[in-house]
This record gives sequence, C-alpha cells and structure tokens, in this order.
Amino acid sequence: MVRLYKIILSLLLTLMLASVSAALPRDPAKFFFEHTLGDLTEDLQDATDKGKKGVLLFFEQEECPFCHRMKTTILNQVEVQDYYLQRFLVLSIDIESDEEIIDFEGQPTTKKKFFAKIAKNRGATPVFAFFDLHGKLVVRYTGAASGVDEIIWLGEYASEEIYKKMTFSKYKRSKRRQQRQ
Repeated sequence: MVRLYKIILSLLLTLMLASVSAALPRDPAKFFFEHTLGDLTEDLQDATDKGKKGVLLFFEQEECPFCHRMKTTILNQVEVQDYYLQRFLVLSIDIESDEEIIDFEGQPTTKKKFFAKIAKNRGATPVFAFFDLHGKLVVRYTGAASGVDEIIWLGEYASEEIYKKMTFSKYKRSKRRQQRQ
C-alpha cells in the first residue's frame, strides 16, 4: 500500500511540475523572434509558404525601457508566443542599426531608414508593424501594450482584418466590454 502511495505521489508531482514548466516565460530571442537574413521579400515568401497571415516587425532600440518591458513581461509569455507564431512571421528590427536590408519592395535600405519610413520619422519605440502577405503595412501600433490581453487583441485585430472595420481603440473597448459581461 505504501508503494502505491509513493507511485501516486510521484505521478502527481510529475504532473504539477509539467504544468508549471509549460507556463514559465520563454526568452523571446529564442522562442518568439525568427531569424532573418535581411531580405524582407524572402521573409514574406517564407510567411506565405508557412501559411501565415502576414509578417510582424517589432521595431525596438537597445535603450528603450518600453521595449525591454514588452520582452520581459509580455512577449516572453507562452500564450502570446504561441498565438503570434501560428499567425505571423515575427521579426525584430533594431531602429538604430545601419545594417543593410532589402525591404518588401525589393529595394536596398538600412534598418534605420526602413524604420523612419514605416514610423513616419517618429522615433518612439516599440512599434508593432503588421504587413499582409503582399508586403503592405496594414496595422501600426506604437508603444507598449498594457498586458497579454491587449497584445493578443492586437494580433486578432491584424490577423482577422478587423482594421478594415474599426480602429484598434474601438476594438479594445468592445473586447473589454465582453470581458466584463
């Protein structure tokens, strides 16, 4: 009988540890952002080949406290990573880099110049820029999200093309009303 209790206890501990480790935050550098060779036309083709809804570019800079907070409190969450990686090819772009890239139109540029074009010369970060499978910017969101819910809603807003019907602010209000009901 003691042996049976030990086996049951061992199984329960194993199950508890498995559920805890499944929910532990994961480093976004390893588990969220995909690697790129700097040719966004190839990345776009990769997204298409993988059946994604589009490409998400996370524009950041090293000294940005909001970028850091996003990566250490929201983008490191398993739920967020799983949601986004099912729908988007996710890339990180350092806005201060002079590294050359090929933009979605096949034109050479630098990461810094590409960001200036996308952000309309505003230097605030982070910027979440969602592109459809034709390389067209469809949603741009500047600033840190308030939490996991808001970042998931932003992904829904872009992937389900809700941006064609309403602003993101209006969409967030409707989602918050649904949560309260």
